[in-house]
Amino acid sequence: MSTYLLINILIIFFPLILSFDKNLKFYKKVPFVLQSIAFISTAYIVWDVIATKRGDWAFNPEHLLGIDILGLPLEEILFFITVPYSCIFIYETALFYLKEKKFDFNYKMFLIPAILMIILGTIFYNQNYTFTVSIFTGAFFIGAIIFNESLLGSRNFWITMLISFLPFLIINYFLTSIPVVIYNEMAFSGKRFITIPYEDFLYSFSMISFWILFYELAKGKKK
Repeated sequence: MSTYLLINILIIFFPLILSFDKNLKFYKKVPFVLQSIAFISTAYIVWDVIATKRGDWAFNPEHLLGIDILGLPLEEILFFITVPYSCIFIYETALFYLKEKKFDFNYKMFLIPAILMIILGTIFYNQNYTFTVSIFTGAFFIGAIIFNESLLGSRNFWITMLISFLPFLIINYFLTSIPVVIYNEMAFSGKRFITIPYEDFLYSFSMISFWILFYELAKGKKK
């Protein structure tokens, strides 16, 4: 078994088992999860394919099965399934066990970080990774304001983000320290938290946020 495949299994193992908890019944929400994965993960996979071909990052063959799809390791494709499933599971668990509270403020204020992220991306347009994650993060805030601004005021959404960053740090540490993923120093700022590029924090935030946003949109459409 490859290292990256093992990481994928560990990511989804407990959320998958606990999906059948008689109280949470997360398995009933799986169709909405799949809709979010189909839309958002596809977008990030397309970027991943382009970035890999461009040389922004590469994958260490010593820790892979050796099966490629569209130029990406099979494990990388699975990553865009196991991670959103687990993150949305955390979100639904928070919704079930914690009393929801909406912060009372003007959600249009999130245009400020959106604009700042777009400006940041523009400044570092020559660093492909920095540019893309900055634009994607800004796009999330704009998308949330347009399609579901109440999500930005959801305490459980922000709790989910905080909780999700703990496994993110652990997983990314292993991916970048073994390493499974090798970054091109020219594609990002070169700054790292331990072994994790700073840009990975924006990458994780934008993906998880988009997954939850489209998950909520899928649920709302059903209702």
